[in-house]
Formats: sequence, C-alpha cells, structure tokens
Amino acid sequence: MENLQEFFATLQKMQWSDYLDIIVVAFLVYKMLPLIRTPNIMRIARTVIVVILMTWITDEMNLHTINWILDQVLAIGLLAFVVLFQPELRRMLDHIGNVKIGSLFGSSKPMQEMEHVIAQTVMACDVMSREKVGALIVFCRDQRLDEYFKTGTQIDGQVSEQLLRNIFFKNSPLHDGAMIIRDGRVAAAGCVLPLSDSHRLSADLGTRHRAGVGMSEASDAVVVIVSEENGTISVASGGMLKRHLAPQTLEKLLRNELCPDAGMENEGSAAAQVLKKITKKKEDDGYGKK
Repeated sequence: MENLQEFFATLQKMQWSDYLDIIVVAFLVYKMLPLIRTPNIMRIARTVIVVILMTWITDEMNLHTINWILDQVLAIGLLAFVVLFQPELRRMLDHIGNVKIGSLFGSSKPMQEMEHVIAQTVMACDVMSREKVGALIVFCRDQRLDEYFKTGTQIDGQVSEQLLRNIFFKNSPLHDGAMIIRDGRVAAAGCVLPLSDSHRLSADLGTRHRAGVGMSEASDAVVVIVSEENGTISVASGGMLKRHLAPQTLEKLLRNELCPDAGMENEGSAAAQVLKKITKKKEDDGYGKK
C-alpha cells in the first residue's frame, strides 16, 4: 500500500515534459524492436536477461559464491559481450544504420505497387517451378540489406515476370546468386547470402534453400526459393521455411508478409487477376486435368 501511495505521489509531481519524454521513448522502442528482432540478436538478449535474473535470484537466496561469480561476469560482461557476439553486434548495427528514417513513422510503398510486384513474382515463380529453373528472391522490408546488396550486380529495374525469368535463366551469369527486391524494384542480382547452420533443416535441402533460410535468420527479409531439382516453391521468413507451396498459397503468403493491411477478399487486385490467368493457363496446357 505504501509503494502504491509513493507511485501516485510521483505521478502528481511529474510535469508535461516528463509525460512527453516517456511517450517519445516508448514510441522509439516500439518502432526499433522489430528492426533488431532476429534469431541471433534474440539469443543475445535472452543470455543477458538470464544472467541478470540469476544474479538477482542468487543474491536473494544468499548463494554467496555463485552470486560473486555472476557479479564478476557482469563486471567484465561488456568486454566479453563484445568479443563473443561481435558478428551479431556488427550485423545489428548495420541493420539499424540501413533502416530508412521514414520506416520508423510507418511510411511504406503504395499498396497497389506492392501488389503488382507480388503478382509478377507469382507469375514468374509459377513458370520457373514448372520448368524447374532455380530461383532465390529476397524481399527487403525494414532492413535495407546493403551489406548483401553490395555483393551482387546492381540492376535497379522494374519488377516483371520477364525480367525475373531472364535473370534466373540457366545460362544467365546471375542465375546462381540471389535477387534482392527493394522499394518495389529489382535492386540487385547475383548476390551472396549467409548460409543457415540450423539442424532443423532437412538434409535433402541444398545451398539455395539454406541461403534463403540464413537470410531470413539474419534479417527481417522474406525469401522465395524455387528448387532447381524438383521445381517446388518455398518461402523463408523469420528462420522458418514453408515448402511445397502452390502459386495461390505463395500469393497469399507474400501479401500477408509484405502487405499485412491488405484485405484478402479483394478479388479485383492485380495479384488475384494474375492467379486467374495462371489457373487458366494451366487448364489450357493440361495442367489442370487429372
């Protein structure tokens, strides 16, 4: 009861600038958390929280030896933290530095433009899947991915079915690398992505799939993978891989990830029209027949 009274007394002493300070800090934290919410960085955060929590518990339980060890860990923890997690910290700082200021305030590409990008991607992936042409397409979101963008060839072209298929054509010099789509345009192709070392991935997955999952682990990007061996379409997001996707499922998944505010019931959208064309093309070619 006494603590509650002290709390209300503190509130009465606060000025308007204190409330503004709290609101601004809360807003920045709310906007920055998604930018650093990658698996590696989350593991770092969990490690720090566990050490602090154990230090508090051992102090309360009078476990003096363990508490002393943990105190020493915290005392030199900053230096050890930088040494042990240097790659993750560098990647996190790169991600924060590459974020566009406008994304902190909710600005994004027009919904209609993103639907066109998704529609063209779905059409290209459907054709490449049937022709068993391998593809690796990275969709940037809040993180700009400049460190990976620089490993490829800059293109800055409009997203179209023909461009995507030409880049991933088997004889194309850029077909083995990844394509990065940023700000609704094909920013670069032939890019090198980090490989995932996750033991949860199936042993039959090749380098292309591991690169897609690795990219989704290291960033907030959404990655579309088309298998060169069997033509299956997969999507990697947040370190998770969804395999054996139909074009309709791919379209819905991309819209959920890239256009979360868009209504799925909009049959007049560009993506919906593309799916109708895909279905009609399959029926004309005999793919829809049993």
